[in-house]
Amino acid sequence: MNAPTDLNALKNRQQTAWASGDYAVIGTTLQLVGEQLAEACDLRCDERVLDVAAGNGNATLAAARRGGKVTSTDYVASLLERGAERTRAEHLEVSFQAADAEALPFEDASFDAVLSTFGVMFSPDHAKAASEMARVCRPGGRIGLANWTPEGFVGQMFKTIGRHLPPPPGVQPPSLWGVETHLRSLFGERAVAIAVTRRMFNFRYRSAAHFVDVFRTWYGPVHKAFAALPADGVMALERDLTELLNRMNRAGTGSLVVPSEYLEIVVTRR
Repeated sequence: MNAPTDLNALKNRQQTAWASGDYAVIGTTLQLVGEQLAEACDLRCDERVLDVAAGNGNATLAAARRGGKVTSTDYVASLLERGAERTRAEHLEVSFQAADAEALPFEDASFDAVLSTFGVMFSPDHAKAASEMARVCRPGGRIGLANWTPEGFVGQMFKTIGRHLPPPPGVQPPSLWGVETHLRSLFGERAVAIAVTRRMFNFRYRSAAHFVDVFRTWYGPVHKAFAALPADGVMALERDLTELLNRMNRAGTGSLVVPSEYLEIVVTRR
């Protein structure tokens, strides 16, 4: 019988992974998702908005552009600084604070809207992270999420990596946040309504080789996976990722456009 996984130790390893490389290189390409989520949540001027596991601040910027009073949080300080650089460039006012999604340092019902784009889904303890987001959102407020689905490209990419570096036993995969029944189990009792929309984000690169090079250099989990494998394992992972990319590429041989499905979720707080 396997011993239970130490979630705190896992979280520490994840934090190290996300701090490696430079997620902002990939994160900035996903800005469209933050803009669409801000519209889906119908953000209003002067509303108090919290961005959880904000990364380099896509939802943060989207909310601030709509006049929100935004607090941007992540447990990787270097990513918060990247977000701060972006807000300074646009002359936006945002508060930045290091924070763990599973232990948010805010009072109950502190925010009108709580957002996360491809961030909170990587928290090891799903129920705790969902509970914290709901706790700090006021009754009638909105919790807006963008989460990769298991069936979509990013879900399949992590599944491919998992074949080479199996995840710890007993840990719920991040892609469960992209399953509607799981979301309803996390938020159902705290929600008046849960609206779920399937969307696609298109990754656009020169080729599969270009994508793999960028992600193994800058995207923390992929960077760490390649670093942890021996030489033959590196070649095997590169081969399998290349096969996945080419199979899902809709641009033909001259370029790479890979659609990746995600769920856009708006939870109205009870």
